[in-house]
Amino acid sequence: MSRNIDIRGVMNSMGLVFGDIGTSPIYTLTVIFLITRLTEEHMLGVLSLIFWTLIILVTVEYSWLAMSLGKKGEGGTIVLKEILVPLLRSGRNVSIITFLSYVGISLLLGDGVITPAISILSAVEGLRVVPGLETIHQNTLILIAGIIAIALFSIQRKGTEKIAWVFGPLMVLWFVTLAFSGTISILQTPEVVKAINPYYAIEFLLNNGWTGFFVLSEVILCATGGEALYADMGHLGKEPIIKAWRIVFVALVLNYLGQGAFMLRNPESTSVLFDMIYQQAPAIYIPFLILSVIATIIASQAMISGMFSIVYQGISTRIAPLLKIDYTSEEMRSQIYISVVNWLLLLSVLFVMYGFKESHKLAAAYGLTVTGSMAITGIMMTIIFYIRKQMFISVISFLVTVVDIVFLLSNMYKIPHGGYWSITIASILLSMILIYTSGQKKLYRLLRPILLDDFLLKYNVAYTRASKIKGTALFFARDISFVPQYITHTMFENGIIYENNVVISIFVGDEPFGIKSVFKEEIARGMRVFELKVGYMEVIDLVGMLKAEGIDERTIFYGEEEIITDNIVWKIFALMKKLSPSFVKFYELPSDKLHGVVTRFEM
Repeated sequence: MSRNIDIRGVMNSMGLVFGDIGTSPIYTLTVIFLITRLTEEHMLGVLSLIFWTLIILVTVEYSWLAMSLGKKGEGGTIVLKEILVPLLRSGRNVSIITFLSYVGISLLLGDGVITPAISILSAVEGLRVVPGLETIHQNTLILIAGIIAIALFSIQRKGTEKIAWVFGPLMVLWFVTLAFSGTISILQTPEVVKAINPYYAIEFLLNNGWTGFFVLSEVILCATGGEALYADMGHLGKEPIIKAWRIVFVALVLNYLGQGAFMLRNPESTSVLFDMIYQQAPAIYIPFLILSVIATIIASQAMISGMFSIVYQGISTRIAPLLKIDYTSEEMRSQIYISVVNWLLLLSVLFVMYGFKESHKLAAAYGLTVTGSMAITGIMMTIIFYIRKQMFISVISFLVTVVDIVFLLSNMYKIPHGGYWSITIASILLSMILIYTSGQKKLYRLLRPILLDDFLLKYNVAYTRASKIKGTALFFARDISFVPQYITHTMFENGIIYENNVVISIFVGDEPFGIKSVFKEEIARGMRVFELKVGYMEVIDLVGMLKAEGIDERTIFYGEEEIITDNIVWKIFALMKKLSPSFVKFYELPSDKLHGVVTRFEM
């Protein structure tokens, strides 16, 4: 039974984690040899670089080092931050690490725009290998890729749980095909196997100077998606992902070596993987082309789901404004849909497809944000291992981080050739995170919440004297030790006091999962506190929990802020607050019982 579960876990990992890195062979070698000459010496050097990049950046950095760090099995940039911050003593260091984690999140989100565009477009371009379609216009290919992208994003609202079970078997078929075709080609030109020796990678870099250095900016395409091993650890578990990676790694290496062998025999090839498959077995080319499109759709789906998860973590940890979230599965809490993110992502994907037009031009924008994210992961891991006095592992992590930084520097070459696009997206997202977090801190100071003891002195007097409204009123406060201004306005200035008053305090914890609720005894006559501590990945049914506690509320009060400002930064913050749904809408409370109390603030 456990063996069946193990096989299913490995297969699910194939479908949900390795789509991006698994479709990289469609374009990686083709793009590399656009910027370097095709000779046997160069081919062995490039193949060696690809092999050792997969070893160092994916196997060592993510499969070993990163996946040894987690909280309740969860992984990702936010988890690394949550592990590291308690280990730091200096407030300045905490600020630096927090900023680094924000940069890492922004880079991952920026990467999310290019992945679906380059994956789908590169697969559709395989139509040119079909006899009779060699001269198909690029705009037609862009249109086909755009239609596939629109269809993919349109089904997100319904959830992907019903079709996700087929992702694994299809990707297994994809990797088997890659491995088989690569092996056939290697048998015809077996000398490419020498590329496993790191000597050829080092020799290539030393002999080719700056050209060799800049080739690294395209070599990194073989490892894009490697960060998904760590980011998806919480959804699938550590062991299935590591076991699946061993299989995927072998399939990728065999295919890259096979493509290298094919290029040595066919130096005129312009679409290596598709040309190789067509030459080996013309009869199965169309099925393979369809499989490649499906594989790129699966890769794109994994990235879209990842974007939803990152944004949701950002909302839960209060680094992003509240957004409307729909839960598309009753069984799987991780299955969520965020409408705003979905349609903005689609528009961005269509824009870059139309703007760059060809997959090899898109590759010029791809990889920069990936290497930035990898470098930040490496830095944070190295500090964690060093503080924990795991010296041997911290040295290994440091050396891997140096490799990350070398790749990042080589990718700077891409900035004027399209890399500015991913940098621009990541910069906009980072600016929004910084504006929102800074604005929230300033706004909280302006809210001037009063201490609970001071509030209770006034409340006891008011409760005794006021004529109370029958029923129960609910109020929200982040921390009951500090009572928000809107509650004092409602009770003391407007004289609205109910017989029973319940203050709900929801605290999002550092752990990914877990729900703890405490209904405290009366802190004063007619005043109780319901404290709720939830993991940042939890999805809670607040209405259901209140009913379970026997709370039959008559009215729900919540605070709303109206921001008046001439400062352009705070105007952006005010717009973000205005466009985002209020806290109560986030928890889908009954609208007929809601009453918003507006407080005006000048920033």
